[in-house]
Amino acid sequence: MNGVLIIDKPSGLTSHDVVARVRRILQQKAVGHLGTLDPLATGVLPLVLGNMTRLAQFYLSSEKSYEGVIRFGFATDTYDAEGEPVSEPQQPSLTLTQVRELAANFVGSIEQMPPPFSAKKIKGVPAYKLARKKKEVVLTPVTVEIKQFEILGIEDTCARFQARVASGTYMRSIAHEMGQLAGCGAHLQSLRRTAVAEFQLGDAHTLHELEAAAQARTTTGDEAIADLLIHPRKLLPSIPSVTATDEIIAHIRHGRSVNLPELSRAREVKVFYGQRDLIAISTRIAGTLFHPRIVLV
Repeated sequence: MNGVLIIDKPSGLTSHDVVARVRRILQQKAVGHLGTLDPLATGVLPLVLGNMTRLAQFYLSSEKSYEGVIRFGFATDTYDAEGEPVSEPQQPSLTLTQVRELAANFVGSIEQMPPPFSAKKIKGVPAYKLARKKKEVVLTPVTVEIKQFEILGIEDTCARFQARVASGTYMRSIAHEMGQLAGCGAHLQSLRRTAVAEFQLGDAHTLHELEAAAQARTTTGDEAIADLLIHPRKLLPSIPSVTATDEIIAHIRHGRSVNLPELSRAREVKVFYGQRDLIAISTRIAGTLFHPRIVLV
């Protein structure tokens, strides 16, 4: 089966756990994900199935949106609620205005230190593997972009927020650094991803829904599962689409360049056969001549 499936990831599972579960449910090896979520986090986890795994390269820098809660009063070693406290608990009295002023320091292009418990690699070894063994984790700051960071409200020591960030941003690090600025420590209490690129929570399905659709295969074939997939025409909306003739499709299948005069100004184009069959992503090489960058059949 080929397609893009959006899973509403439950808390407690890694992204790899979800991929493994979906592989078992669909009895299919070719399953990948478009952006890791921490075990604590829930929400939008896009999965690519079958030949659609080749689309992953187009989502490496996808914008992401979140909602969550930051708890002030103590920091943890993982920067979230799953970690061990590393500072003495306090009972800070922070106002909404004060927390919003703290948040303003993190809007725009900033230097951010990745958490020690992260997938960032140190000499080829993921940082979290070293951190779990209590070994020294030496990371370097990276430049990230926070496009929106709004504090919605505060209750006791917990602040609710919404954020829209560029790829590679750690909301855990933002929570940790806000605690440092506040002088009382803080960590990420909860996190829910509401969007990745064009994929929204409204597109997401639970693992239970996927299992139910898979069980219906005996009576409906793959139809129930196909109904859960993102319609191919909705993928990569910034790239224009063209519906190709049988002759053009035949050339593309063999990796040959083709003329697409109706899209002479486009840099890339999605080539469809009919309404649902995404055949290729092609790149303009000269004039109206396009060469397939990836072929999906």
